Amino acid sequence: MMRNLVAGNWKSNKSINEARNWMDEMGEAMDKLPKNVRIMVAVPAPYLASLAHEKHPRILIASQQVSANGHGAFTGEFTADMLVSCGVDYALVGHSERRSDFGETDEAVSNKLKQCTTAGLGVVLCCGEHLNERDSERQEEVIKSQLESALQDVTSDDMKNIIVAYEPIWAIGTGRTATADQAAEMHTFIRRWISEKFDLYTAENTSVLYGGSCKPSNAKELFASKDVDGGLIGGASLNSGDFQSLICSFT
Repeated sequence: MMRNLVAGNWKSNKSINEARNWMDEMGEAMDKLPKNVRIMVAVPAPYLASLAHEKHPRILIASQQVSANGHGAFTGEFTADMLVSCGVDYALVGHSERRSDFGETDEAVSNKLKQCTTAGLGVVLCCGEHLNERDSERQEEVIKSQLESALQDVTSDDMKNIIVAYEPIWAIGTGRTATADQAAEMHTFIRRWISEKFDLYTAENTSVLYGGSCKPSNAKELFASKDVDGGLIGGASLNSGDFQSLICSFT
């Protein structure tokens, strides 16, 4: 399996016409982009079904959200199998903004992941530590706890459809920056944990992405580490040219 992956997360940005223009620009540039990199974009929920059927075949479509429940009286929620029926490939689960701003607990993250694996929907599992946790050198303890909770009932076979994204929350919008060495250190820790939880083969075939303020100016250095397989990109994914530059950081 190809580990290299660059995933964009538009968050709550773009009109449907702007989204289609971005997709068209990416489609026109596709022949110039390295073939050894998978490409994904997490778009706002209202656009998922239409963009899933209009996109270039190389682009994977992800939902930014998914219900922790199945079908039923859950107004405003959408289930993993609904996403699959719309042609969606992956869902982000446990993103730092969902945890911090919307109160998403480890239990909810675990339930969402179960819903996705049952429905055959791929998962981008996000994990990361806050500034006080990094300053008290508890980052490995925090990440281990998040991974253990989310992946407790997961099999090595399930892991074929799970991507891990490490978000150093303390390095996002705080003025502090994670160095390439700090990112590499945590990615190596995550891959080692996966090998101990499952096996070496699973660890070596799981994509582990960096999700902390990755942009064209620092991507090449970050992606050079053997355990950093790409990035979960926020702001720099909104402009298709910047996003293409990130993908080309692998060449």
